Amino acid sequence: MTPVVKYQAQITQIGPLVDEFVSAGVLVLFGEDAPEELKEFSIIHDGKHLDQDVKPGDWFCIEDEKFHILAVGEVANSNLGNLGHLILKFNGLDTPEMPGDVCVEARPLPTIQTGMRFSILGE
Repeated sequence: MTPVVKYQAQITQIGPLVDEFVSAGVLVLFGEDAPEELKEFSIIHDGKHLDQDVKPGDWFCIEDEKFHILAVGEVANSNLGNLGHLILKFNGLDTPEMPGDVCVEARPLPTIQTGMRFSILGE
């Protein structure tokens, strides 16, 4: 079965505090309209449309790396659809700690760089 692209974007800017969050296994993503005070710790991207809700069993893909999505908080889809905002926690949990969290498998993250593409794929 061909995967469905639910969301896709390219990284346009990386805040100076992103490395600290990455080392803790967290990616904070925001669309290009993010307030300045949030850009410090965020990965800014050009994504615009959430075509289908993200759900457990989907995949977060960044370049050639794929991470299995294990849990999706109750406001994560509205945040992504409205603001391009997503909090990805690479913690292996199957229950989100916060309503905006998306939990994925606990594996090391790739080095995040401007120009990288990411997507969320489902069935």
